[in-house]
Amino acid sequence: MSATFPRSGGVLLPLASAPARHGLGDLGAGAHALVDWCAEAGLTWWQLLPVGPLGPGSSPYSSSSAFAGEALYLSLDLLAEEGLLSAEDLVAPAALESGRIDYRRAAAFKRPRLALAYRAWSARVGGRDRAFERFCADAAPWLDPWAERAADPLEERFLQHRFQVQWEALRRHARRRRVRLLGDAPIFVGLDSVDVQARPELFRLDRSGLPKIVTGCPPDPFTPDGQRWGHPHYAWRAHRAEEFAWWRSRIRRQLELFDAVRIDHFIGFHHAFEIPASHDHARIGRWGRTPGRELLEALRQDHPGLPLVAEDLGNATRAVAELRDAFGLPGMKILQWAFHPGSGDAPYRIPENAVVYPGTHDNDTTRGWWRTLDAEARKRALALTGGSAATIAWDLWRTACATAAHTAIAQAQDLLELPGSARTNIPGKPSGNWRWRPSAADFSPALAARTRALLDSTDRLLRT
Repeated sequence: MSATFPRSGGVLLPLASAPARHGLGDLGAGAHALVDWCAEAGLTWWQLLPVGPLGPGSSPYSSSSAFAGEALYLSLDLLAEEGLLSAEDLVAPAALESGRIDYRRAAAFKRPRLALAYRAWSARVGGRDRAFERFCADAAPWLDPWAERAADPLEERFLQHRFQVQWEALRRHARRRRVRLLGDAPIFVGLDSVDVQARPELFRLDRSGLPKIVTGCPPDPFTPDGQRWGHPHYAWRAHRAEEFAWWRSRIRRQLELFDAVRIDHFIGFHHAFEIPASHDHARIGRWGRTPGRELLEALRQDHPGLPLVAEDLGNATRAVAELRDAFGLPGMKILQWAFHPGSGDAPYRIPENAVVYPGTHDNDTTRGWWRTLDAEARKRALALTGGSAATIAWDLWRTACATAAHTAIAQAQDLLELPGSARTNIPGKPSGNWRWRPSAADFSPALAARTRALLDSTDRLLRT
């Protein structure tokens, strides 16, 4: 067990889903209150999804920048505290106050007010703001290409600076409350991202700037055409030639924001599926080796503790597990996959160096999952958890906490024992995802006390 990953518990909740009053979660009072609730509940980790600019379908995994923050996560209330907005500017339509996230309506409300805050700031400082200037100079390698794509580059720099200011305030608050933030870094970036446009030589593109091959995964019994994700592959020779400088900058940026980072699709650090770009399916392709060992060695030079989590779900080979273990990285275990004979996710097989979940944002809620199980799987689940159909969400969370894994994390929906209608994401579904959000009242003192008692009984409370 390492200093980064003591025996502890956590909650998984996207920032967009944090309680807030202007359409979606932000870096203001709701996020700070959630940190306070985590502290009262004895939870060490708040796991978030990527916080970069949202992509198609409002997906946090299809961002146009691997470094920038999503401006919609800025708190209008905090901007008002700076005197950049008035009280009248903060009055939102009732439809934004609660219910499922409507990204279009939230953006329609917030973006004009962010522009108003920028104009107020610009008029106040007259172009002279030392903290802003230092941020722009330090962040120039990623900020300049990002901002220059905007209609007003100075406004975009202002928004990114305010994202940094508000994020650092949240991070300080979390540290005071002894709550750690766990981030998420998708392994690939999109063709239309500023990362590819600014550094095309780092990607396998043709002379016209289009991918020669794209990412995905091969067919399986559930997806006969495989999955064609469409990201360009990395030109690893170019990355190696600059000693993985782009990757090192990317992880350095993530660890400026988070205490540890989950590497999404860690399998791609050992091998990645290569699909000819001319094909609109993944039936034709091959596995190509990637220099993950060299890359991780470079990252370990910068961050000796290597505070990363390997998302090693799916068809992880023995070689992937060996790579993960060679660098001491915890893998992931999903209890919703545990209840068939021989499952490596069975609670009694889970090792100490792992992060265990009842289910993640890509899984159904536990109550929703339960409805899909056949009789034999239900029988095994009840035998292993010692629970009942009526209490299965908490039973699975209790089982996760009782495993040997150093870290146990539950979706907020499972702490709240919600049905499948509260699911965060259905992989492969292009729209309608990422919309669930709770109310502040859902995170009650009673739920905090119940959570704390469970963490205490399974030795997951960090003692002072």
